[in-house]
Amino acid sequence: MIYNRVVHRDVYIASQQMEIMRLVLMLVALLMVLMPKGEGQLVENFYSSTCPNVESIVTQAVTNKFTQTITTGQATLRLFFHDCFVEGCDASVIISSPNGDAEKDFTENLSLPGDGFDTVIKAKQAVEAQCPGVVSCADILALATRDVIGLLGGPSFKVELGRRDGLISKASRVEGNLPKANFNLDQLNALFSKHGLTQTDMIALSGAHTVGFSHCDQFASRLYSFSSSNPVDPTLDTSYAQDLMAGCPRNPDPPVAVALDPQSPAAFDNVYYQNLVSGKGLLTSDQVLFTDSTSQSTVVRFANNAADFNEAFVAAMRKLGRVGVKTGSEGEIRRDCTAFNS
Repeated sequence: MIYNRVVHRDVYIASQQMEIMRLVLMLVALLMVLMPKGEGQLVENFYSSTCPNVESIVTQAVTNKFTQTITTGQATLRLFFHDCFVEGCDASVIISSPNGDAEKDFTENLSLPGDGFDTVIKAKQAVEAQCPGVVSCADILALATRDVIGLLGGPSFKVELGRRDGLISKASRVEGNLPKANFNLDQLNALFSKHGLTQTDMIALSGAHTVGFSHCDQFASRLYSFSSSNPVDPTLDTSYAQDLMAGCPRNPDPPVAVALDPQSPAAFDNVYYQNLVSGKGLLTSDQVLFTDSTSQSTVVRFANNAADFNEAFVAAMRKLGRVGVKTGSEGEIRRDCTAFNS
């Protein structure tokens, strides 16, 4: 009898242990399904043993490029946004296709300044000279973006690393994945929320428009054909609208562009939000952040407190940098950022 009780007890314990193990495995599988791709797999010291000087190498290359070309900062920053919003942060936007059908060939990407691409390519060459085949173009773009923000006077922050380069770059997959100049708040929120970014993240990231330029065709309708009763968008400051019309007459030459921030176009600061409060947001998608009551308080807070903006921007950039990343055995480490490995 004692023997039978012991056997039954052991069998019971074993069955309970198996049940616990089964539940643990189910929980792990569920977490893997629910966890966004790449989330939590990046670390700040990813190259500590394989390329310990990668950050200083990239910083030196970016600084050299920044001192040579005035558009390096805004071009690199914009390139990072356009990359992460299509296929994730995997440097797919840098791929060149002889057939003209890569991401960079899509209409909205054709305006990306060449200095952004050149910055990453030169930084990659410098890294390859010391750590061949180790550091991805995606990580170099993330580091270069952090560096140009600092060079423009913005906040410094740690960059999580470990991304691998994507294997897909198609112009046909860009449509609907980039914000447009005429988006309203609901459209902006819907696009950003697809990537796990909140309205506050979106407003903070929009602050990148504190530097850079926009071509006249992106806001001409606000000056000449807003509505039948108001040719000029009434949310525009009157004197600012006159300045814009002087710089962007009807049917201007396509290359003509205007600074997104008319007050401090070469500095990364919170003046962008002060402009919105004053009716000096260049694009509809800029000004709507203030005119819409549901986002206005955040704009006012960032306009009044540069530290709040910088903190929110850094937090949003770290979240953006995790979007759709390829890690582990996914993707590849490109030898040339403009071409897939053969």
